Amino acid sequence: MNLDDYIRKVPDFPKKGILYYDITSILAAPKAFSYCIEAMVDLYREKSIDAVAAIEARGFVFAAPFAIRMGVPLLLIRKKGKLPGITLSKKYDLEYAQAEIEIHREDVPVGKRVLLLDDLIATGGTLNAARSLLEAGGAAVPEIFGVVGLPFLNFGKVLAPTPVTTLINYEGE
Repeated sequence: MNLDDYIRKVPDFPKKGILYYDITSILAAPKAFSYCIEAMVDLYREKSIDAVAAIEARGFVFAAPFAIRMGVPLLLIRKKGKLPGITLSKKYDLEYAQAEIEIHREDVPVGKRVLLLDDLIATGGTLNAARSLLEAGGAAVPEIFGVVGLPFLNFGKVLAPTPVTTLINYEGE
């Protein structure tokens, strides 16, 4: 399947000069969405993954069916202030601001291997912060997965040495 056929490209969003790769069109096409989940299962079926951690919000959509198919726990990484329990948190820089993400401390499986997942990998900043959160909680992050990758934004350097796998890459806008 050619996922590019299912990814909407929106020019000048969220600001002029940016080409936005919108994966909601994958979710609106059951055949494409199913393809993504099956491809993820095929990639990780033989790998030792104890849990999957996903980034709010669209990462959750791909991670939930994947976790069920793999029979592993789903760990939610959310924006600050969205989780009611004791959390681990990590601040990180955005282009013109700072953000913070959290995970319930008790959800992080100490000594276990956690696949980190998001829908789209751009600069890698959020995933780098998420990896730091999981590692601070005692988990190992052997690999990072994204449905879509934008390697021209250099996420590979930010996320090194952790391997990154994507289903489709765009090499420029």
